[in-house]
Amino acid sequence: MKTATKTTTRKTTTKKAPATTRSASVKAKSTAADGLKEFYIDCLKDIYWAEKALTKALPKMAKNASDKNLISVLEEHLSETEEQISRLERVFELVGKKAVAKKCEAMDGLIKEGQDIMESTEIGPVRDAGIIAASQKIEHYEIATYGTLCAFAKTLGYDDAAKILHETLEEEKGADLNLTERAYNNINFEATEEN
Repeated sequence: MKTATKTTTRKTTTKKAPATTRSASVKAKSTAADGLKEFYIDCLKDIYWAEKALTKALPKMAKNASDKNLISVLEEHLSETEEQISRLERVFELVGKKAVAKKCEAMDGLIKEGQDIMESTEIGPVRDAGIIAASQKIEHYEIATYGTLCAFAKTLGYDDAAKILHETLEEEKGADLNLTERAYNNINFEATEEN
């Protein structure tokens, strides 16, 4: 006895992956860096502008602060920033370029935010807390930038430049720590008592 076997054919369907579009791609400017060295130098110009702008912003922050220790931290960081500018000029020399500043949109925005904080708070602990918050945002930006510049310098074989940049990186980390200690030890608690 023969048994009939019924063969069923299953139609398999494969889902097509959605087509990826490059519409989110950004067109580079005609002056865009096409190599890591060019990009590194462009980043140096950016932070050079940022540090110079900060030498104008820090005195305003210190003038608007009420806590003597905070004022001291800001003034101390101003003198560090001036030294950091000199270091950046040495880094430019090491790569054979003239020290030129290029507007740093990020730092410009952070400085403006700090100005807005000062304008929207009364002088006292709340404003001091706001100045610390704005300053720490600036420090975090600088820490990220100097960390990246150190890595680029090492990759490109600029070991002396990397050492100089690393020195500044450590100062920025120290400034951030000083601000944190200042905020936590007194100012934030005083600001809560104002309510």
